Amino acid sequence: MRVTAYQKFMEAQGIPVHGGYGVKDAREAARKPWSFTGTPAAFIELIGMEGFSGMHVVEIPPGGATLPRKHLYQQMICVLEGHGSAEVWIEGQDSKKTTFEWGPHSLFSPPLNSTYRLINGSRSPVIYLAVNDAPMILDLFHNHDFIFNNPYQFKDRFSPDDGRYFEREQRFRQATSMIWETNLIDDVAEALVDDEERKGAGVKITIFDMAENSYAGHLTEWPVGRYHKGHHHQGGAILLILRSSGYSLMWPQEIGVRPYQNGFENQIVNFEWGPYSVFSPPTKWFHQHMNTGTETARQLAFRPGGSARNPTGFRRSGSRVVDGVSGVYVSYRKGGTLIEYEDEDPRISVDFHKVLKELGIESKMPKWEYRQDVR
Repeated sequence: MRVTAYQKFMEAQGIPVHGGYGVKDAREAARKPWSFTGTPAAFIELIGMEGFSGMHVVEIPPGGATLPRKHLYQQMICVLEGHGSAEVWIEGQDSKKTTFEWGPHSLFSPPLNSTYRLINGSRSPVIYLAVNDAPMILDLFHNHDFIFNNPYQFKDRFSPDDGRYFEREQRFRQATSMIWETNLIDDVAEALVDDEERKGAGVKITIFDMAENSYAGHLTEWPVGRYHKGHHHQGGAILLILRSSGYSLMWPQEIGVRPYQNGFENQIVNFEWGPYSVFSPPTKWFHQHMNTGTETARQLAFRPGGSARNPTGFRRSGSRVVDGVSGVYVSYRKGGTLIEYEDEDPRISVDFHKVLKELGIESKMPKWEYRQDVR
């Protein structure tokens, strides 16, 4: 298999690369010193990221800071542990710096091609997760000087004179989804999320857009003793668990809506997760998330290929849209990619309730009758 420019970039950095379908706890991923940040770090390169998304985990020692960096790829940073501050500036503008503080579960996105550094002002290590579209940018231009030393200033996105840049926010409804435009979320584990039961009983979802990016994401939560409806979409999405424990089933759509019933149990991936787990469903693989923990599950999802105001064509080609509605909210019977509870494989519910019983957790799932014309 030919090696991409991004893969060559990772190999040249001399830090670990963690693969597979997921990593159980990103905080515990082995790290080594990285010249890019000046601190210990590691790449996480999961099967479902497919060259759309990149991810790395970084540690900042007590009292330390990352080296100043800038780049032409879009990036979001989620703090997993620790407290500190950030400095953001545009080179050539008298180095006027915008600063803000962050803590555990803070989420922010450095403005495109701005220079930034993160500072740990505490006595404990900071660990953060960075998710980006670096693979697409490096593969497209394959020129490090252009990507990391480009003088162009995206003045339409960020100005160092904007003292409220990391305070500004707006919520609005687009089609049937709630959109939250913001450049800094103080705590994604506690932020407000909106009812969205099309994805499952008790499910809540809020889509967020940051820094005028086309790389976006959403927050999802669902109650104890419940699970999502299965669905599929384009690859590259990265899911970070913030709260509770459970497992997710993933399987290729080619083996059908009812993979157990069709005799393909050996092709189903069962990924067990807890706080700070990360995983990535491959393109058009059905996936379904089960909360078997003792608290409301919350998940932070990152996805490439289009925000509410900045959609892209390749996202649409890999994720169906039905009458203006994202296919993940529409039954596969109506042209979407969602499996209603009545259509799912009966084994899924049986196994879920078996696990709940073993753990002494009460099921909160609704009742339904299975349809018979399903494969």
